[in-house]
Amino acid sequence: MAETRDVDQITGVETTGHSWDGIKELNNPLPRWWLWTFYGCIAFALVYTVLYPAWPMINSATGGLLGWSSRGQLEASIEEAKAANAGKLDEIASLGVEEIAANPELRPTAIAAGKAAFKVNCVQCHGSGAEGGPGYPNLNDDSWLWGGSLDAIHTTLEHGIRYATDDDTRISEMPAFGRDGVLDRTQIGDVAEYVLSLGGRSGDEAAVEKGQAIFADNCAACHGEKGEGMHEIGAPRLNDAIWLYGSSKADIVAQVTAPRHGVMPAWGERLGETTVKELTVYVHSLGGGE
Repeated sequence: MAETRDVDQITGVETTGHSWDGIKELNNPLPRWWLWTFYGCIAFALVYTVLYPAWPMINSATGGLLGWSSRGQLEASIEEAKAANAGKLDEIASLGVEEIAANPELRPTAIAAGKAAFKVNCVQCHGSGAEGGPGYPNLNDDSWLWGGSLDAIHTTLEHGIRYATDDDTRISEMPAFGRDGVLDRTQIGDVAEYVLSLGGRSGDEAAVEKGQAIFADNCAACHGEKGEGMHEIGAPRLNDAIWLYGSSKADIVAQVTAPRHGVMPAWGERLGETTVKELTVYVHSLGGGE
């Protein structure tokens, strides 16, 4: 007996025989082009898993007949880049930072390499744009604790600041005038008023006058008579609008009472001389170098 086909009267399409609450499922076959594309994808996947790393194993993965790996490709690209820059890197290693910065061929290479090293090692403190933050100097401006010349930046990078394991590290410490009882709270407040006036901000004139005398006796030896700072000992300028730990009177009082002292690694022992030179040229190029 011949099998009876159920055909939908509205569409004229044969049904699958499935029915839900009187709703029948039409037996519309997939387009042939879609089927062949699907089969092609399956074939491509099978070939790919044979040629390239694909199947995870217990301790590794299948290597693939071609022996290719993304790590190997990266290493090859790095070696290619090193080979292309080998001559310039050798020159950078042999020259001083002044000579590198003055060389129109080496300077762009040093800046590019220094920028890459900065992103890996320095952005955590100085920011991605070297803009700094509270307690971390902005490297784009003209205010430098230890000097902004190429040689000064190189020394700071190479030996760090207050870095215990480097004998030539930059070292300076501001006395804790309040914590150690050198000045009382009133005197510290007067000094803070005077420091604020150095930047052009008006305050209590009587306190400013008293603070000026206290500043001359206790602070001018490092910060200068007019708050111009001193690169030799890393004493910051106080007569500009650039502040490392805040510019309010409360911030200044806190720093005079119990000063904070930052620490920077000695990058020479971590990165090597060539990378430190590249970092030096890059930082100096940001616009604030002296």
